[in-house]
Amino acid sequence: MRTTLNLSDALALEAKARAASEGRTFTSFLEDALREHLAREIPQAAPQALPTYTPQVPGSLVDLDDKEAVWDALDASA
Repeated sequence: MRTTLNLSDALALEAKARAASEGRTFTSFLEDALREHLAREIPQAAPQALPTYTPQVPGSLVDLDDKEAVWDALDASA
């Protein structure tokens, strides 16, 4: 596929110089660099538990770990 890229002059010059020093074309150098980058694994963040209720927090209305208390609060607000 033929495409156009907008690279900074400094980056393009550095990539062209590296490709030339390796006896490669600019295109083959960019293809390999892109393949290498795409082959990297994306680190997955470990899931974290969401906080539900901390009795020490002022303004807490209901303990979300107590299902009955939650239902009672919902019924009271209706």
